[in-house]
Amino acid sequence: MVVGFNHNFRYKGEVYHIQTEDSGVRSPNIVTLLYHGGTILASKKTSYADIAKVDNLDQIVEELMKEQHKEMLRRLKAGEFDAVIERFQSGRNVTPQVLAAEETSASEVVASPVGLEPPPPPTVAPVAAPPVVPKTPPPAVAEKPSSSAAALSLDEVILSYLMGDDK
Repeated sequence: MVVGFNHNFRYKGEVYHIQTEDSGVRSPNIVTLLYHGGTILASKKTSYADIAKVDNLDQIVEELMKEQHKEMLRRLKAGEFDAVIERFQSGRNVTPQVLAAEETSASEVVASPVGLEPPPPPTVAPVAAPPVVPKTPPPAVAEKPSSSAAALSLDEVILSYLMGDDK
């Protein structure tokens, strides 16, 4: 069983971190967070309580996690979070959860017991800006060391391609 995925990505010259975690069958949720300098810019939560009794749950949850992780990357690359990023970079404080909670259930995502189909892109609703607080510099984020294409997993190759790093 995969507990989670963590990747750093460069977008418009800045490093962003995407983290996806499975809360486990006692709290059957997959949560993906987009960070910049330790601040959460976006989140997505998918419940799989409705499919928790299927035989191949580990495999299905892993596929759901991969897709949700890649979806957040695609949305970052497509510029869906640019307004939030601009607000953050202008020194205005960003609340820990900038976007309204985006929640889906696994049954909305799972097309059939043998295959998965990605959900349609959700509508992003920004939360009202909090009071302005002086910005402290974010902690440094170390980038994932590069490696040869032969040593990369299929997911890493796909994510690298999505980010335009395919050289």
